[in-house]
This record gives sequence, structure tokens and C-alpha cells, in this order.
Amino acid sequence: MKLIIAIIQPHRLEGHQAGFGRRRGLPPDGDGRARFRPPGGQSEAYRGHEVSVNFLRKVQLMIAVNEAFLEPTIDAIIKGGRTGPAGEIGDGKIFVLPLEDCIRIRTGERGGEAI
Repeated sequence: MKLIIAIIQPHRLEGHQAGFGRRRGLPPDGDGRARFRPPGGQSEAYRGHEVSVNFLRKVQLMIAVNEAFLEPTIDAIIKGGRTGPAGEIGDGKIFVLPLEDCIRIRTGERGGEAI
């Protein structure tokens, strides 16, 4: 079993289910090399003060897969997340980690069956 963590642009996710049904998403904060937008980013409130935020918006997906689905899932993320045929700076990253165990709370199933 593997845990895939993919960080991609949110508009690349919209409308792309990319062939995987179970995923979790959350908004990551960070400052990778492609972090800055052109001048005039968004304004947000922080501790009562308005600050300008120039980070590129991203979404982080966490997908648990069995070995057989690893490469097809990675290929689907690349296909859905890449901008144009050659890609562009800021398209995102994919991390693949070993997943020691998975447990479905409702039934007690473990391992690949719980995914």
C-alpha cells in the first residue's frame, strides 16, 4: 500500500475525477519556488490587519492506493495536473510514501481491503 500526496493547482482538479474515487483534499500553505503571483495578489485578514497574500493557490490530495493502482493513479494526477503538453512551473508535485496499515473503523477490515 502507498500513500500519494499530490499538490496541484485547484483549477486543474475541478472537473477531473481522474479515475480515482477516494481522495481527501486540503489547502496547503507554503512557499515553493513558483509561489508568487503577479503583483496585486489577494488580501486576507490576519490578527485584525489586512495583509497581501501572493501565494499561488494549491490543493493537496491524499490518496491511499494498493500497489496495482499506484502507477495508474500517478499517471492520472500528472495528466490532470499538467498545464499543456510540456507543463509549466507551478504545476505541482507528487510524493509517494509507504503506507504501513489502513483500518476501516466501521468493519475492522485492515490493509488493502480497507482502502
